[in-house]
Amino acid sequence: MVLYKRRDRFNKLSVKIGLVFSKFGLSPNQWTAVSLIPVMIAVWFLVKNDFLIAAILFIISAFLDLVDGSVARVTGRVSKKGAYLDTVVDRYVEGIIVFGLLFATLPDFYIPIYAWIFVYFFGGLVTTYVEAAAKEKDLTHIEIKGGLLERAERLFILFIGILLAIHDPLWLTYVIVILAVLTNVTALQRIKIAISK
Repeated sequence: MVLYKRRDRFNKLSVKIGLVFSKFGLSPNQWTAVSLIPVMIAVWFLVKNDFLIAAILFIISAFLDLVDGSVARVTGRVSKKGAYLDTVVDRYVEGIIVFGLLFATLPDFYIPIYAWIFVYFFGGLVTTYVEAAAKEKDLTHIEIKGGLLERAERLFILFIGILLAIHDPLWLTYVIVILAVLTNVTALQRIKIAISK
């Protein structure tokens, strides 16, 4: 019952966001493209180890990611092409963040940090690819969901790590290590779901 109430509140907030931002005259797809701008700027601040500004820019990007869908709903412009573009841009956003992490000055943890970053990114890619591959091979016609970490959880945990890095970059290293493990566990969970259907 509580979840339904929260969902209803989120839907009301989404409508308000859509009404406000639809006045700017940008289409939902244009808002999707705009969400890339702050995350690209954030890379510069990651390189400079300015984790606070990077975190703020990631929050702005995440908010803009909500705007496109909200504007689409209130203007009646929801479309499959828009949903597809949104999904593709989501992958770019995560990829851009990971690219920035490669150039941040982070301590190693048993193996070089760039190896952990690669394992984390690879796990996220496979988690996403499992669904597309299952549909391509005709194993399923429905979305494969589940597992420990969806994209939203991955980015939220990473955001927490970036905030912790303001005090000590080692915390961000720990978070990346955790993500490297959990994203691949999630991928394996989804593979199991796909082959068990």
